[in-house]
Amino acid sequence: MKANANQRRDGGAQPKRIYPDQWERHTPRERLTQWLWLLGGAFAAVWSVSALDIEWAFFADAHEQAADLIQRMWPPRWSYLPVVVRPLIETIHIATLGTMISIVLALPVAFLAARNTTLNQGTWLLGRAILVLSRSINTVIWGLLFVAIFGPGPVAGICAVAARSVGFIAKLVAEAIEEVEAGQIEAVEATGAGTFQIYGIAILPQILPVLIGTSIYRWDINVRESSVLGFVGAGGIGLLLYASINQFAWSQVLVILIAILAIIIISEALSAYVRSRIT
Repeated sequence: MKANANQRRDGGAQPKRIYPDQWERHTPRERLTQWLWLLGGAFAAVWSVSALDIEWAFFADAHEQAADLIQRMWPPRWSYLPVVVRPLIETIHIATLGTMISIVLALPVAFLAARNTTLNQGTWLLGRAILVLSRSINTVIWGLLFVAIFGPGPVAGICAVAARSVGFIAKLVAEAIEEVEAGQIEAVEATGAGTFQIYGIAILPQILPVLIGTSIYRWDINVRESSVLGFVGAGGIGLLLYASINQFAWSQVLVILIAILAIIIISEALSAYVRSRIT
């Protein structure tokens, strides 16, 4: 009240604003918060390193060991390249078939996990549980499980890739389903269409670009992951790489690594090209 009276006496003039002499980007409170975050990060890093019980003595000659390994690898044994071709193609087949199976399995899971298409709270929880289960287990662990079930070979690799990819694809597709335009669904419902007709006519065309883009991106990831599934006996070029490392055939290892690098570059370029065409 006293301030209002003073303003009235001054003819209603606004109080003069006081600006600081020096401009600063952050307030003292913001700077304190940033320092606390930095200290917290440093503390977590120091704690992690101390808990890992790292043998620092091995770091002393690490550069010499790396140079020795490169010297053993060079020159690459190019005569071994024909042996690599077939396992490399098998790796691509594992990634492709695993991705195709995961697309088929991911679609119903995505409809269960989306809030606007799931039947009830129980089916929504079931869909979400499948997403979490698939994504929480690494592809190599899935490979170990399926090798125990189907035995060593590409079938275990295909199942491992599919099991891991279902959660990835279904999660992104479920998010796309939740963002579809409701007007199209209501229009199809007004015609008396059934549930599956609504899914196929009103929802699927809207999520198709997301489904295609996500599937191609996942295939690109699966090509990389399939290259190490052979370490657990799930087929692919990883089996050849593991055998060459065990035999200390480093010039062969370099040929295999170059082949894997080449196929990953090709798959990434293909994936980027296709996704750029549909977006």
